[in-house]
Formats: sequence, C-alpha cells, structure tokens
Amino acid sequence: MAGLGKLRVAVVGAGAAGLCTARHLLSRGDTFAPPIVYELTKNVGGTWVYEERVGKYDNGLPIHSSMYRDLRTNIPKEVMSFPDFPFEEQLPSFVHHTEVRKYLEKYCDHFRLRDHIQFGTMVDSVRPVEVRKGWRGMAWDVTTSNGVDGSKTFTERFDAVMVCNGHFYDPYIPDIPGLEKFSGSLMHSHDYRSAEPFSGKSVVLLGAGLSGLDIAMELSAVNAKVILSHGLRPLTCPLPPGVQQARPVQKVLDDGTLQFQDGAQAKPEVFLFCTGYNFTFPFLDSRLGLRVQDHLVSPLYKFLMPPAYPSLFIVGICRAICPFPHFHCQTQFVLSVLDGSFSLPSREEMERDVEEDIAARRARGIATRHVLKLDSEQWAYNDELARLGCFAPLPPYWSNLYESNKVFRARDMLNYKTYRYTVLGDRDWVVHTQQGQAIQKPLP
Repeated sequence: MAGLGKLRVAVVGAGAAGLCTARHLLSRGDTFAPPIVYELTKNVGGTWVYEERVGKYDNGLPIHSSMYRDLRTNIPKEVMSFPDFPFEEQLPSFVHHTEVRKYLEKYCDHFRLRDHIQFGTMVDSVRPVEVRKGWRGMAWDVTTSNGVDGSKTFTERFDAVMVCNGHFYDPYIPDIPGLEKFSGSLMHSHDYRSAEPFSGKSVVLLGAGLSGLDIAMELSAVNAKVILSHGLRPLTCPLPPGVQQARPVQKVLDDGTLQFQDGAQAKPEVFLFCTGYNFTFPFLDSRLGLRVQDHLVSPLYKFLMPPAYPSLFIVGICRAICPFPHFHCQTQFVLSVLDGSFSLPSREEMERDVEEDIAARRARGIATRHVLKLDSEQWAYNDELARLGCFAPLPPYWSNLYESNKVFRARDMLNYKTYRYTVLGDRDWVVHTQQGQAIQKPLP
C-alpha cells in the first residue's frame, strides 16, 4: 500500500535505464520497498535486444527494437558502462551490440533484479491520485495488462513512478512535400537490419547523425551508391567509397525525383530516413499537462519531473549523451528527491526554472527541437545533479575521454572504432590507434 512505511516505486521498462533505477532502489532497502519493473517483452535490455523481424510480433504488438545486425558501439566501453559495473576488460573498446546485451544481462543478474521484473506486461495507464498521507499528498495508480491478449488487467498503487520506456521505437518522418509521389522503396532506419538487400542499389540517406553515418558505411561495403543528404556542415573527413554528400531533400517532384535544397536532383531506388524518433508516452494521464511537441517534452524540472507532479520521473529522454552513466546520475538524483535529502523547490519555482533554462538555451541559438540534445553540456548537467543530490560525481576522465572520442570520430570516421582505450586513473587515460600510436595527452 502506497503512503505507509517504505516508498513503493513502479518502473516502466527493463532496458538500461529501468535496470539502473531498479538496482539503486533495491540498494536502498532502508527507504524503498523492492520495486516492481514492468516490461512489455520477455527480455531485459530494451533497445539492445536485436530482433531480425521488423513491423509487428505474432501477437500484433509492434517490434520496438531499432538495432541492426552489425552495429558496434560508437562510444568506448570505458565510458559507456555504469560507473559501478565496468565492461569486461578484455573486450575491445567498441563492442558489438550483442556484448552490450550480455553486459546488461550480467548487470541484471549481479544485482538480482530479475525477480522484480514482470515480463510480458503492458502498462496501460499511469494515473495520479490524491492521498492525504501519500508522498507530497499524492500516489499513482498503475494499470497493466497481460501482454499476450490484454484480457487480464491489474491496478496497483505506488508512491512514485519512474518511466524508462525508451525513445528509439516510434520513427520520426519529416514532412517533405510530395513524399507520397516517391515510387521507390521508402523506409526508416528503425526497420534497417543489414546491408545486403541494398547491394549495388542507389540510396538517398537522409540524416548524418551517428546512425546515418554508420549505415552509410555499411551500404558502401556492399557497393551501394549512397547520397548522404543532411543539413549539417559538410563532413571533411574521408568518406567511404561510393558515398557523396548533398543538401537536405526539399521536395519530391511529380515523377518521383528527389530535389535537394540547392536544386540538385536524384532518383534513387531507396529513400532511407535516418531522422530519429518521436517521444511517446501513451500510458500517461492527460491531466499531467505534459506537452510533447517539436522533439521537446515539457515542462520537466531538471529534464526529469513535471513540477506539478514531482513523484513522476521520466528517465533518459535527453539526447546526444553517454547513456548509462547519465541514467546513473539521474537515478541517484531521483532517489535524493524521494528520500528528502534534496529539498525540492516549490512548484512555482520549478516551473520558473524550466522556463528560464529553455529560454537561456534558445538565447544561445538552440532550436526547440534540440533543447534535449545535451551533447557537451551533459557533463555540467550530471555534475549539477550530483551536487544537488549529494552523491559522488563521475571521475574527471569520463568527460574528457568521451569528448576526445568525438574528435577522433570526426577526424577518422572510417577507423576510429579500431582505437583501444585504457583508463589509468581518475584523470588519466591513453588511446592506442591502429597505427600503434599512443595518445595520452587529453585533446582540447
């Protein structure tokens, strides 16, 4: 029963963020009852569980995985891990996705999380209720159903809910005039699994984020002719054979030809969107007042909680981050809120903080759709959470090694995943390149 004794917390999703929250809740048995983790599938690992099929499962539920067969991480394992659970030392720095899934399985087993996960369970609604003796006068009714046919529904009451449902499964397709006139094969990277079906084909790939660059390299290896269409500054590093750059696609002409912003044209066999994903929280009650528009979820204090309902936490919605340590910091901060060691400001103060933060980002020229894209600002954010929540910040090498890898990636897109990193101490690390060169001095 919520509101009596130890705090009951529901966790939505058993991917990396959900496992991290469950691990820390379990470690605090003085304050928190064992959590209940609701997981739609039969596995832990979320987006790291590879599924060769695309579309829907046999039971009609959508396949959420966006993992492709040959993906290797673009972040070195030395900084990709949770701070309290390193990857196995003998692995290369850039591991295949199967190793990340194994790592999350080991994390789950090491911290004995599995018994607290309800697999095959759909979360249908998360509804706030006023409870006089509840945490800040509030509790949450979480209604779930059996994931097979939805025939059995259950409602349980919790003091807090941590939403860890991920955001790599609802493809974002930009609004391109005339798109319905394209007569070739149209797909999103969500449904991309391997390069062989594109062998020798002409492909326009829209988007030069990390997935777009990765897939362009895979397509090059099967002799596809790739036009990498994007609005970023032109890439200056060597590109794979058969890959050229173009401006963003502006429209599709009546005969199905793609026209780029500079007037150039192409008529590929495949138009592949690497344009990211939408946020979707179909189970959250509309009374919460959360707005999801233009790739921004608001209002969320510290990118985590609605000021009006500060016992609901949406973990891991920030983009361009080092995810596992980010989840670690967010979770520790959430626990400091719930156990009272961090005193939350008033609702009005939190709302003002959200407005001022977004306004400051816009004043620096950051578009609304990029407010959640923290990139290099993630380290100051993580440190602020550590300061407010009174927990140990990440060691200094973490940000420096991560940012240096970004520099290497920009300079040497074709080879950076062959580099090997070694952490020497809290501040120092060394990287060995393919040529045997050792670089120890942190890059600017």
